[in-house]
Amino acid sequence: MRTQVVIIGAGPAGLMLGKLLELSGIDNIILERRSAEYVLGRIRAGVLEQGAIDLLDAAGVGARMHREGLMHTGVELSFDGELHRIDFGDRKVMVYGQTEVTRDLMEARGAQTIYGAEDVAVYDCNDDRARVAYRHEGAAHEIECDFIAGCDGFHGVSRATVQPSDITTYERVYPFGWLGVLVEQPPVADELVYAHHERGFALCSMRSRTRSRYYVQVPITEKVEDWSDDRFWDELRARLNPDTAAALKTGPSIEKSIAPLRSFVAEPLRHGRLFLAGDAAHIVPPTGAKGLNLAMHDVKTLAEALTGFYRQGSEAGIDGYSERALKRIWLAERFSWWMTSLLHTFPETGTFGRRIQRAEFDYLTHSEVAQRSFAENYCGLSD
Repeated sequence: MRTQVVIIGAGPAGLMLGKLLELSGIDNIILERRSAEYVLGRIRAGVLEQGAIDLLDAAGVGARMHREGLMHTGVELSFDGELHRIDFGDRKVMVYGQTEVTRDLMEARGAQTIYGAEDVAVYDCNDDRARVAYRHEGAAHEIECDFIAGCDGFHGVSRATVQPSDITTYERVYPFGWLGVLVEQPPVADELVYAHHERGFALCSMRSRTRSRYYVQVPITEKVEDWSDDRFWDELRARLNPDTAAALKTGPSIEKSIAPLRSFVAEPLRHGRLFLAGDAAHIVPPTGAKGLNLAMHDVKTLAEALTGFYRQGSEAGIDGYSERALKRIWLAERFSWWMTSLLHTFPETGTFGRRIQRAEFDYLTHSEVAQRSFAENYCGLSD
């Protein structure tokens, strides 16, 4: 089998890249280890920056997002119960679940996607042609291609293919995670509420006007089975502003899980004919809502580079992909790290560190300059 680009991974990054290439007339095949049902069953956040909104529109898949998504023009921040709203000014974000983004891209896909592709292996990335081998329904297959896009996540095969001497990784693993609960109840507030409390961080988020997602910071050693719904709701209320806590509508959890927090970047993102994008290239703490948005920026940049190669015969885009993408990645890593540092309790913080966090909160909530900077970073930096 032969194609121009093989994309490994059918999450939103891989599907978006495939759609953009398809619109540019570039042949591509997506390989996905899991089933389509499994991919759609993954519970993920969904706060879209303007750049991601524009990209979904450009790909022709934005209609349902505009019908069902929730446009936000600010967020609420709380420190020990003291609540402040940060207005985004002329900027905005859209709350629209990553699962729904994936569904829209799946339905719009016109090229081939092979789900259940097992034992995927990448070969000859430094030669004139690359190859990807895999097994599907018990049979062995191989695809020859010009380029490979690794969009298969942190634990995928793409980055693992690169020789350790050819890649540098930067990582910080945080000593806590987010215990999240999904519930069929309307959101407690019209906008997201980020809360810092001496007991730990909390977040009131949403998936729709009738479905909410709530989080509390827990030690990474915690077990989901030790947290009953009642225990979760009691802990969440304890960390929120009293008025917010009183307005909270609870119910039986639809889904409950603990997500670890990590900051991670791999450099470079190009290795011969293999390009890394999305979670294969970087991980950010969810505090700044950057993960999906960074992945969308990666594949937009890569699609432009590949389009330039096939349409104009220019290698400038593919040669510059890694540097251009990494510039945006590190800015997002900085903001996500900063928000995580401001809003979470750390074992080493101590009384001095907590007073510094309070001073940072007071500066942010009383400085127009700081709030404009926050809005610029949270809603998405321009290229």
